[in-house]
Amino acid sequence: MTTDPPSTAPPEKGADDFSDIELQKEVAELEGHNLAEETAGTRRDIRAVWRWTIFAVGLVLSLFHLYTGYFGTLPGLQQRSFHLALGLGLVFLLYPSSPQDTRRQRWYGWGLIAAGIGLIVYVQVEGIADWYVWAPGAGILALVQAARYVPWQPMGMPAADVLLALLGAGSGLFLFFAYEDIVSSVGVINPVYVAVGTVGLLLVLVAAQRTLGAALVILAGLMLAYAFFGPFLPGFLHHSGYSIDRIVSTLFLGTEGVFGTPLAISSTFIFLFLIFSAMLARTGMERFFTDLALGLTGGTTGGTAKVAVVTSAFSGTITGSSVANTVSNGAFTIPMMKRSGYHANYAGAVEAASSTGGQIAPPVMGAAAFIMIEFTGVPYLQIMQAAIVPAALFFIAQFVVVHYDAKKLGIRGVPRELLPNVRMLMATKGYLLVPIIGLFVLLSLGFSPIRSAMGAIALTVGVNLLAQLVALALRRWRGMDDRLTLWTLLDGLVDATRVALPIIIACAAAGIIAGVITLTGLGLRLSGGLVNLAENVLSPGLQLITFGLLDPTQSLLFCTLLLSMLACLILGIGVPTTANYVITATLAAPAIIAILQADLAEPTVAMLLMAHMFVYYFGVMADITPPVCLAAYAAAGISGGNPIMTGVYSVRIAVSGFVVPYMFVFSPQLLLQETGWVEGTWVFLTAVLGIVLVGVAVVGHLNTDINWVLRIVAALGGLALLHASWQGDLAGFVIGAALFAWQYWAGRGGRAQAAPAAAPAAPAAN
Repeated sequence: MTTDPPSTAPPEKGADDFSDIELQKEVAELEGHNLAEETAGTRRDIRAVWRWTIFAVGLVLSLFHLYTGYFGTLPGLQQRSFHLALGLGLVFLLYPSSPQDTRRQRWYGWGLIAAGIGLIVYVQVEGIADWYVWAPGAGILALVQAARYVPWQPMGMPAADVLLALLGAGSGLFLFFAYEDIVSSVGVINPVYVAVGTVGLLLVLVAAQRTLGAALVILAGLMLAYAFFGPFLPGFLHHSGYSIDRIVSTLFLGTEGVFGTPLAISSTFIFLFLIFSAMLARTGMERFFTDLALGLTGGTTGGTAKVAVVTSAFSGTITGSSVANTVSNGAFTIPMMKRSGYHANYAGAVEAASSTGGQIAPPVMGAAAFIMIEFTGVPYLQIMQAAIVPAALFFIAQFVVVHYDAKKLGIRGVPRELLPNVRMLMATKGYLLVPIIGLFVLLSLGFSPIRSAMGAIALTVGVNLLAQLVALALRRWRGMDDRLTLWTLLDGLVDATRVALPIIIACAAAGIIAGVITLTGLGLRLSGGLVNLAENVLSPGLQLITFGLLDPTQSLLFCTLLLSMLACLILGIGVPTTANYVITATLAAPAIIAILQADLAEPTVAMLLMAHMFVYYFGVMADITPPVCLAAYAAAGISGGNPIMTGVYSVRIAVSGFVVPYMFVFSPQLLLQETGWVEGTWVFLTAVLGIVLVGVAVVGHLNTDINWVLRIVAALGGLALLHASWQGDLAGFVIGAALFAWQYWAGRGGRAQAAPAAAPAAPAAN
């Protein structure tokens, strides 16, 4: 994390190097749109009949959520089954199967077919499953392979994918219409219901492979195998085992598996906030944020990198997605950073690191933040409150790192005459902030997230229509950008559905994993194993290294946090943030809570937030942690840099994301818990100073370069300030004051020595 940025000669940039910024932004928006489609892996060149079909189904799904958001959600299984039904149908129309181009891929595909056929024959011969399980399984296997190998495409769409879409929609709609009978027949094995459940489970896994890759599918498949083969497993993995009928019924015909907590949140809170984000995007919010960031920071040292940080911080408040932020913002900011003199790897890293903060920036955080409501029982307003200080520290630290890196590399800002006027921008476009402010106000007044999202959507549309009326009265309507019309409204609703599809499938697949963990009791055993490993192996070693200076409880807590962090980062190699959080909230968070709780009868709200925010943070950080760092790969695709090195620099720039979670577990005041406003303000200010010192330690430069010893001292001083105690604050203040004073005098000395050398040249020039 202390890798220095790639060196580059101090650039001499003039106005011509940054000319036509508005044109560049428009081109970047078009490029960003194309990159977003390529990143999503969706079909292109779809014929009109299928485009209109997708548009209609996407519109129906959005209107369904607006209807239930206003009039009240349907019963749990019914609401979630309709949500998944249309989501599955759209996935198979929008996301093609993986092509089998190479010989190795073809052999791999045929190997899977052989394995599937062998498994079906085995379960039939051994009597493990009845016809209503193996027959639907064989049918789905045949259709999945036909989508890859059978070239028949009526009206430009593979026939097998059309059938898979119909089966996916049908399996969910079956539960939607028959949910009363299904709920009333709990515990009774109905062959028709199990057949539908088999189809639904398999299609969720196929859809997950198409939208999210193989890792989540493999993990879910292993969990399904674990539920069945439990009696044959040794040690703490052993359990009594469950029949296939029981597994299917539990995971697809109730609210404990696919239709569990993750999909419950996806079908209510998350979708409405995605509609809110889509509406904001169509009113010009992204352009406004970019212009505001340019005006505020573009002209300062390293201004182009600071624009990326500030723009991503602004955008993250409404999108909550690492890759989406990287692609949309990076299409403009990354080329601008490269033109100002930054190396391609560093430019991509700045955007990837700052875009990752979108998932921890209130008010619209990542999808997993909404799932945290159900896991913890804590209101969303309190979760947002807990996220404010860590999110601020995350972006402040990045700002510090890019600032001192720019000083070190001699990179200047964009000429002021090319930058937007902030006062004029706020006077003409400041009204765009009203919906976001309104969302905060609604949540603060005690409205539920669903009602708050509905109100924010209405505010977005209402404010834009009012602005159009004002522009019409001033005869400026035709020149007004980003007008909401009936078409843009409908397009925004459909776009929200397209963005939601990977989230819907991730929540459904994560529900399979969480359902098996609950069914088999694996969660309690793994949480206990995590604590035992920390207590019996790591903690004694840490005590030995620190000569017993650490309190045993704190040593145990630190080791448990370390193991939890590694679990989150390893899962993040192939599992998206939402599924990552669901798994670690089930396995790792209870272990952290158990240590924090100690002898208390019930954990406090602060303990719940500390544990769940910790695993959530590191699930987010996995997006920029090599070797598989999705946000870094997306940034490298734009910058032309190396994805792994981009990830390495991303970790360096986002160093606070790896430090602050540990600090808020040991100092809950950083989450604004167990503290008043006065103490909270003081904790925030000292934390800002602490994160500045940590950033300086990472860069190793203030006015002059800082050697390794002082960098370590600065890092320790920063950590001391981040720890909420007067002793730590005092030590950090002393270290920080001494370091900055020394650098100030060192800088003055350097300037004094440079002045005499330059003086004799002046007369000669005259």
